[in-house]
This record gives sequence, C-alpha cells and structure tokens, in this order.
Amino acid sequence: MAEGFSLRQIAVPAFGPSAIWSIGVGAVLPVVALSARGLGASIAVAALFVGLTGLAEIAAAVPAGVLVERIGERRAIVLAGVVDAVACLLALVAPSLWVLGLAVLLMGPSAAIFLLARQSYLTAAAPVHLRARAMSTLGGVTRIGLFIGPVVGAPVVAVWGPQAAFGVAVAAGSLASLLAWRTTDLTAHEESAQGGRARVPVARVVAEHRRVLLTVGLGVLAIGLARASRVVVVPLWAESIGLDAAQTSLVFAAAAFIEVLLFWPAGSVMDRYGRVWVAVPVALLLGGGLLVLPLTATLVGVAVVALVMGVGNGIGSGIVMTLGADAAPTVGRAPFLGVWRLLSLVGTNGAAIVVAGVAAVASIAAASVAVGALTLVGGAWLARWLPEYDPRRRRRAT
Repeated sequence: MAEGFSLRQIAVPAFGPSAIWSIGVGAVLPVVALSARGLGASIAVAALFVGLTGLAEIAAAVPAGVLVERIGERRAIVLAGVVDAVACLLALVAPSLWVLGLAVLLMGPSAAIFLLARQSYLTAAAPVHLRARAMSTLGGVTRIGLFIGPVVGAPVVAVWGPQAAFGVAVAAGSLASLLAWRTTDLTAHEESAQGGRARVPVARVVAEHRRVLLTVGLGVLAIGLARASRVVVVPLWAESIGLDAAQTSLVFAAAAFIEVLLFWPAGSVMDRYGRVWVAVPVALLLGGGLLVLPLTATLVGVAVVALVMGVGNGIGSGIVMTLGADAAPTVGRAPFLGVWRLLSLVGTNGAAIVVAGVAAVASIAAASVAVGALTLVGGAWLARWLPEYDPRRRRRAT
C-alpha cells in the first residue's frame, strides 16, 4: 500500500466497531458474578460463571479462524456483534442460573469471532510500515471502551440491578454490528486479487508455520501469563499486607490510566525500531514487577510496582496481535491467527491455575516470584527468536 496511507483513512471501519463493542464488554464484566448471585448462586458457583466465557472462547478460538476464512472478516464481525447482542439479551432477561449460564457461554464464541476477525481485518487493511501502530491503536481503543463500559453501566445497575448492565451490551453489540455492515469492506481488494477466498486446512497451516508457533508463539504465551497473573496476584498480595478493596481499586485505576496513554508510542516504537524493542521490555517490566512485589509492605510500595507493570502492559498494547499479523500468511491467515490466539488465551487463562497451584503449596509471594521468573524467561526467549521474524528485516532484505 502507498507510503501516503494514513490510519485516519480507515479509522471508522477498522476501529469503530471494536470501540463500541468493548464498551458493552466493560459494562458486563463486573456484573456477571453479581447477576449469578442474584439468581441464587453460591459464591463458588458465581466465580465459576466468570470463567465460563473464557473457557468457551478458548474452545472457539480455532473454529473461529475457520469461520472467518469462510465468510470473510467483515461478515464475521457483523455476525459476532449480532450473536453477542442476542446472548446479552438472554442474560438480561434470564429467569434462572441455567439460562444465564447459556448466555455467558454464548459470549465466548462471539468474542472469539469478533476479536479474531478484527485482527485479520486490520492485518489485511494496514500496510506493513504502519502495522504495529494499527494494532496498538486497536488495543488502545479496546481498553478505552473497557474503561468507559463500567462508567456507563454503573447508573443502569444502580437503578435496575446488576442484570440491567447486559442491556448496555445488547446496544453495544447491535451498534458494532450495524457499523461494520454499513462501512467500507477493507479486505475486498484482497479477496478480489485472490479470485475469492482461498481455504486452507488448519492442520496444514500449523504444519507449515510450526516453527514460528513454537518460538515466538511460546513467548506470546508467557506474555499472556504475566498480564493475567498480575490481575490475580496484586489484589491478593495487597489484601495480605492489610490494604482494603478501595485502596487496591485506586491502584488499578492509576495503572489503567497509564496503560491508555501508552498505546500510540508503543506502536510507533515497534514500527520504527522493531518488535523486540517493545516485546522484551514488556516481559522485563511485567516479570520484574512480579518478582519484587513480595518485597512491598505499604500502599505506596504496591502502587509503585503496579504502575511499573502498568507501563509494561501499556507499551505492550497490541504486541500479541502485531506479532501474529507479522507471522500470518496471506492465504490461511484467519486459521493461523486462530491458533495464535489460542496460545495467548492458554497463557491468559492458565494464569489463575498457576497462581492458585503455587499459592496452595507455598504462598502468594512464591506464586508472584514464580510467574515473574517465567515471564523473564519468556522475555529472553523472545529476544532470541523475535528478530528473525521482524518485518523490518524483510523489508531491508528486499
């Protein structure tokens, strides 16, 4: 694509649906467990409901890639928005835990399809020299939406109760679907050039690209583990040293604010200097933060460490999607990205299991140190393998 290309040219079709959809997700995240409790669930069952969407998303990651390849990115985004709206409508009116559980399960595949389709969509639309900025912007607008969602949902919940927040998600999913349908198809040129949508079996895609999946892909798994672990470890450590929930919430809010500010600089660094200049610092800051967290004993100490990890997570905005886009083939892109996302989700959803397992046999401090060490190993692994797949090197070679 032309050097004069600007992300502003594709801002609405590329980022608009994601921004709207993530507002709905942000509104729903805090109320899933509360809605289950309101329908009679015990605390343990309510906690299980929170994890159902993640488990369903893992199961749907690879099939979502096959579906996106068959029907196209834009149609997949439209479909995912509709399914998400239907699932949230079902949750909104759920009269029992069984109905709410079905609704929460449906949100997993819809999220898998939407997230995968938007990544594949932007991979095709943005030129290589702007790819990282495009992906980090996508990550940034999603985080902004997740921040706005609870703000929009709070007054609704205050008036009508926790389940009413699903109404915000119904509106968000519907609007995201409508916007995707009404805007320009950014992948139409690619489909025309290929004479239609070429289909490649998932097994063949994995076999042909197993090297990058086993090298950079494993590094991505480590990043996902660190990102999710800090959300588990920081509150538990804060509680163990006597901080209350309000203080912990303020710490997370400050870290989230820093993350939102850093998504554009992160993409610029990746595009200008190479992916390793962001991927490795992400691992160092997250891993180092988890290693030193058990040394803190005050609100200030926890806040400083959380802010450092917030910087790490912020500069990592879009890093996983960027690395996946760099490695993805043109033919079979969506199935490849489905496998790539599966690796990321395994790391993200496995964090709670790792933390719980280590904490059960040792302590939360030991869990923090263990995950921090694994993250630093992942950073070293990425430093070894990532330069080989950096598109800047391929452009220089040509």
